[in-house]
Amino acid sequence: MVRSMTRGWFLLFLVAALALSGCTAAAVGGGAAGGYKVATDERSAGEVLDDATITTRVKTALIAEKTVKARNIDVDTLRGVVILSGFLDSQAEIARAVAVSGRVEGVRQVKNELRLGSRTIGEATDDKVLGARIKAKLVQEPGIKSLNIDVDVYAGKVTLTGIVGTPGQKEKVLGIARSVEGVRGIVDNLRVAE
Repeated sequence: MVRSMTRGWFLLFLVAALALSGCTAAAVGGGAAGGYKVATDERSAGEVLDDATITTRVKTALIAEKTVKARNIDVDTLRGVVILSGFLDSQAEIARAVAVSGRVEGVRQVKNELRLGSRTIGEATDDKVLGARIKAKLVQEPGIKSLNIDVDVYAGKVTLTGIVGTPGQKEKVLGIARSVEGVRGIVDNLRVAE
């Protein structure tokens, strides 16, 4: 009973945090999946909550920064390490996004995976399809907790972020991603649970 009440409070806080960051539809639509993700994540519920809070704060700070196109930046957080990916128009804009993110409370480090340039609608669609194909293969793989792994694709370059249980699982995930036709490179932000 206490555990379910704690989970209920946690989910309520998470929905509120997402609502404040402009992700209400994702929170409502993904509530059940989010609860499952917390239950299967290699991180503790507290670490998941801390990372979600940092992600929300970074997104909010980037939106407030008028010289940065925040809508073009994907933000992932893993144990206080923020990973920025996407396309921006200039090195100055990239540097500004990294600096703004680094000043957010709780951020231990910022990994910059931002690239110069932009994508056409066709390229963005190709990247989404490629990411979905990788996720589908991960879901099918026994022993891999695919909900613990975020897959982002930009111009065919795949960024994998998350926590896996063993070094063997990490190699398996990387191998699956490499095996999908269209992958032009892998950025490995996977961590093995301690």
